[in-house]
Amino acid sequence: MQIKVNEQQADVAKGTRAETVRDRFKPGADLIILNGFPVPPDTPVSDGDEMYLIRRGEIPPREELEHLLVARHTPRVYERLKGSRVGIAGVGGLGSTVAVALARVGVGELVIADFDVVEPSNLNRQQYFVDQLGRYKVEALSETLRRINPYVTVTPHPVLLAPDNVPTVFAGCSVVVEAFDRADMKSMLVDSVITNMADTMVVAASGLAGYGPNNAITTRKISRRLYLVGDLTSEARPGNGLMAPRVGIAASHQANQVIRILLGETDIDR
Repeated sequence: MQIKVNEQQADVAKGTRAETVRDRFKPGADLIILNGFPVPPDTPVSDGDEMYLIRRGEIPPREELEHLLVARHTPRVYERLKGSRVGIAGVGGLGSTVAVALARVGVGELVIADFDVVEPSNLNRQQYFVDQLGRYKVEALSETLRRINPYVTVTPHPVLLAPDNVPTVFAGCSVVVEAFDRADMKSMLVDSVITNMADTMVVAASGLAGYGPNNAITTRKISRRLYLVGDLTSEARPGNGLMAPRVGIAASHQANQVIRILLGETDIDR
């Protein structure tokens, strides 16, 4: 029967156990991941399985590292994500967190756009560091994303988005994430994409301020090409700020919805 070992095709006998494969292909590996889950060495292997063998503490060669980064994925997901191009409009609390999540799962290209620079009040919820203060957010985030996953292409645009440049900046993106704070910018981005970019999906957000109930944040399908994340009511205002935990919940909703769209899962479970 045939299996994959660290993304290489291999023929093994029926009834083979994981430890036999390990000893043959990577002796000394102390982590065996089978179809996205760590298993004990005596686990039987089946035809079509995907196995990853890792030695803890070892920095693998570059040609092997890319595959090991996604060893914990659901099988056969990475190939589909790697060929995708996703846009992120605004890389503050929502956008920077979405970008990190999508880089970690291996989306092939991230197009990020924001005209702002990193300042101290961003650090309570955004994916930046003190030594990045004063830098353009898209430049600082690009650097961080390359450190997380050097196999993801990051295309930064340090620009103020407007109706006349949205289609150009995000050309070729199958999904665009709306990640602005201001309501007028949210509306502009959604209208620009839906009107001018045929078949491009939008994952937007509204209502994620404060520290309200976790489960009030949901994902709704508004139309064929528009999804909306949030509780739709908790607006940021004096006395109700933006904080990392709840912003992170909403950003993870957005990132997961992007992945579902890229994998052809376009319905919302009620």
